[in-house]
Amino acid sequence: MASPRSEAGGTASDDADDRSDSRPQRGIQSIEVGGQLLRALVQQGRPMALKDLAREAGMVPGKAHPYLVSFAKLGLIEQQPASGHYGLGPLALQLGLIGLQQFDPLRLASERMAGLALESGHTVALAVWGNRGPAIVRVEYAPSPVHVAMRHGMVMSLRGTATGKVFAAYLPRATVTAALAAEAAWAQATERHRSEQGPAALPATPGHPSPGLDAAFEQELQRVRAGGLGAVVDEAVVGVSALAAPVFDTQGRIVLALTLVGPSATFDARSEGAIGQQLKRCADELTLRTGGQAPA
Repeated sequence: MASPRSEAGGTASDDADDRSDSRPQRGIQSIEVGGQLLRALVQQGRPMALKDLAREAGMVPGKAHPYLVSFAKLGLIEQQPASGHYGLGPLALQLGLIGLQQFDPLRLASERMAGLALESGHTVALAVWGNRGPAIVRVEYAPSPVHVAMRHGMVMSLRGTATGKVFAAYLPRATVTAALAAEAAWAQATERHRSEQGPAALPATPGHPSPGLDAAFEQELQRVRAGGLGAVVDEAVVGVSALAAPVFDTQGRIVLALTLVGPSATFDARSEGAIGQQLKRCADELTLRTGGQAPA
């Protein structure tokens, strides 16, 4: 019996072989070359003259023009009547909108957590901003037998956790100030409850958090923005360290934080360390895949 044929003309078994073949697949070079023009328009973020666009794509104008004509017929590129500059067309916009619908940052981040936990050897937590501050929505425990207690719904301190510092560094100042005030009020209420119930009722907490953005915390947030990572060593819990990295949306706003947590004895909390760079690469890739960009 003859093998059923696919719509492309090959057999179904041929298609299966193509999917399972690990060798690099051969593409169409002309499409890849022309794609550099689209990439240049995306990177520049504005309509461009032919000579400038060709230069950014690494080709001469005479070579670039036929590609632009074909892209314009497809709607990927359009030429502005007044200036003659080339910009992205309506089909490119439609593709972008569909891409945004398909690439949900929470789903993509969740898919990466197991691999990051395995690669780093530490527990991975995913947090979003909730009505009380940064809240853990998913945890992937490390493969090692040493686990750091994390739970879904846990609200993270802005001052005492790597997750909180990352959100505080990139959220609007008014949002951070209000959250710090609420955090300080909660700590004071907890302290009052402790004093009413007696010294053995609840474990003691060191000091009271400031209700505002003091100079020391401002400097800490500047370090987070400069390095792209929030870090804590033995702050919220003695013996526990963490690193956190932000993921941004198309407007440069933080939408979630990826956090690595582990025992301080085996955790390298340096931003330039191996696990810090692993975490940052993962967060940057998620930002890129969802069409996001880091704030200027």
